Amino acid sequence: MTDRYDSVARTLLDQQGTTFAAQAGIKLRDSPGPLYQLLVLAHLLSARISSDIAVAAARALFDAGMRDPRRMAEATWQQRVDALGEGGYRRYDERTATQLGEAAELVNREYGGDLRRMREAGDPKKLLPEIKGIGPAGVNIFLREVQGVWPEFAPYFDRKALEGAERVGLPKSAGSLGRLVAEEDLPRLAAALVRVALHADAAREVRAAA
Repeated sequence: MTDRYDSVARTLLDQQGTTFAAQAGIKLRDSPGPLYQLLVLAHLLSARISSDIAVAAARALFDAGMRDPRRMAEATWQQRVDALGEGGYRRYDERTATQLGEAAELVNREYGGDLRRMREAGDPKKLLPEIKGIGPAGVNIFLREVQGVWPEFAPYFDRKALEGAERVGLPKSAGSLGRLVAEEDLPRLAAALVRVALHADAAREVRAAA
């Protein structure tokens, strides 16, 4: 069974193992800009909207210059709405534009624009929900992706990732899943499991190839 699990994990990484951060053009590392960009992405992905649209909207915001909390806060509400609309994020664009501005102001005010200070201040899992627009889903998305640079959260597989594990016949235990890949690949495995949870055809392809 262990060989089977290893085969499925390798196939997941090969077929679906692009992190959502990488898909959005974020070169994630433990520095202020990429961490803030991941926060924005987690915010957008947590809405009831397709992940591809959320990623496109994040890219549009970043392309418009809103890559750090200072620039996000300085942008006008209309500029944020326009960027979200360019990415196809139209259903929630007005509310999200407001929330992004308020969230950026909080990150600037409380953490000097640097989410590493949040990590130093306490438990990010408890502090993240204080940021406008970041609910339980947003916390899970952020921690799934950031575990590669904040290893104290690894292995991090939330309920959605565990649903994906069940779909492709892997154990529904974060500890067991974490032992299937190298530590640096944990965010990729988590992202792949979320994708197979969301898309039945992707799960079928993984099972067939493994």
